[in-house]
Amino acid sequence: MRSRPLTRLFAPALLLVLALAGCKQDAPAEADTAQSAPSAPATGTPADAAPATTPAEATATTAPAANAIDPADAPPPPGPAPVAGTHYVDIPNGQPFAPTPGMIEVVEVFGYTCPHCAQFEPVFESWRARQPRDVKVTLVAAPFGGYWLPYAKAYYASETMGLVEKTHQPMFRAVHVERSLPVQPLPSDEQIGAFYAKFGANPQQFISTMSSFAVDAKMKRATQFMQRSGVESTPTLVVAGKYRIEIGGAVNSHEEMLRIAEHLVARERAAAAGAAAPATSGG
Repeated sequence: MRSRPLTRLFAPALLLVLALAGCKQDAPAEADTAQSAPSAPATGTPADAAPATTPAEATATTAPAANAIDPADAPPPPGPAPVAGTHYVDIPNGQPFAPTPGMIEVVEVFGYTCPHCAQFEPVFESWRARQPRDVKVTLVAAPFGGYWLPYAKAYYASETMGLVEKTHQPMFRAVHVERSLPVQPLPSDEQIGAFYAKFGANPQQFISTMSSFAVDAKMKRATQFMQRSGVESTPTLVVAGKYRIEIGGAVNSHEEMLRIAEHLVARERAAAAGAAAPATSGG
């Protein structure tokens, strides 16, 4: 059963105080926060190449919708073409997080403690369900310090155990609507394990997975991707590893973020089609 959209659960007053911006590393994470504080860039050592996702990850976070349309039937993106430096940022020497042949990757960098991500989630999920078969959506939980860390570990443990589809939206509700999981003070491993137990996980196994080498590797890989992509806030979209889209300036809504993403996806699709076209000889 699909979870109800979060927009139906948020109180109107909460939506009014959610300033349209992004959550940054040092910003207060309470759901009624209106201002975000400056952050330091993500740290880590850039990777020369991103490894492919495992089958479990692909099923949990990147599979196109079952009824996804053929790329050739995709409608043209709406509105005017976006402008580099105004609507998005070109990423020098950018690389996809998990490149897959024939697919155009759209990464959402998010945090469960970020109220703006909670507001973005139902909009993004609806957009994701409409994408053609050549669009691969990948979620990357931001491993900033402090209260971001336990929830990033929880996400990567749930990814490892194949629980993301069941738990992604409920986790946002638990933090921002039900307040059954705290932000500050930090949640205990037992509290997080108990949450995932509601969705079929063995709580002790989940806690152990959060502390595993596999999850630690995922955290480091996410940090490396964020550093080389220049991601400092959430939610942020990264298209094909080349273009970064975030709220601010001319990008004044979540819907505008996604409209820009559609244009950049269409650009990558056209470029791939041109590269694949056979050369013709003049005469």
